[in-house]
Amino acid sequence: MERSPHKLELIKRIAELEEKGLWHLDVEDDPETFPLMADKVDYLNEKLSSKIKNKIANIAGSRFFDKMIANRQLIIKEVRGIENYTAVKGGKIVTCNHFSVCDNYAVWVALRDHMDGKLLYKVIREGNYTNPPKPFGLFMRHCNTLPLSSQTATMKKFLQAVKILLDRGETILIYPEQSMWWNYRKPKPMQDGAFTLAVRNNTPIVPIFITMEDSDVMDGDGFPVQEYTINILPAIYPNRELSSARAKEEMKKANYEAWVRTYEDFYKKPLVYSES
Repeated sequence: MERSPHKLELIKRIAELEEKGLWHLDVEDDPETFPLMADKVDYLNEKLSSKIKNKIANIAGSRFFDKMIANRQLIIKEVRGIENYTAVKGGKIVTCNHFSVCDNYAVWVALRDHMDGKLLYKVIREGNYTNPPKPFGLFMRHCNTLPLSSQTATMKKFLQAVKILLDRGETILIYPEQSMWWNYRKPKPMQDGAFTLAVRNNTPIVPIFITMEDSDVMDGDGFPVQEYTINILPAIYPNRELSSARAKEEMKKANYEAWVRTYEDFYKKPLVYSES
């Protein structure tokens, strides 16, 4: 099968961004971002209309991705370290590397039988909520997503919602790399957001790093579908004896180092950037 020119261009752009160290930039052309106003989002699904849309979206989303699993378009080979998740009681933040629109569902599949009836909330970029990419608009807006915003009033609502969710024992998924690089296997340096929220709410972080192998199934773009191994790593707790800034940096460093160890153990090679 001939390989997709679009995907080949993504691979080329990933190499260019890696060489320049522009880790936070997406390789895809993201949809235009419109400001998310505070009255346009119901983070906690408190309105009846939000509850209904949330239920419909979660049913539709599960059917969509479960069909992908059945057709081997999404392959979860193994989940390792679930005991690291279940050992943490109460609210928690999970971090994960970001390389596919499917990776958040892979995390959900790994955790869902161990969440005591709780849900997985996903932090997403503003544009994915106000101008979501097709065909994922319903999922982006209503599948327990927590959109960021360029508006101060909206971000106040966001921070309040995060606190409430963590206090009641929910799990929040954050992609600390910020960017999505298609099928990129290496851990990327991280942004501050997840760790700032963890310190602010005195909440542990459970790092997840998904490793990949080529399967014997080809996707529609002429590339092997990846088999995911979901590696759930020991929790990282904020150090309350440090300043908030120092505690945040220590958590971020520990998370990155845990990902690097997992990468090197799984792929049996040292992490080197800008390699051919």
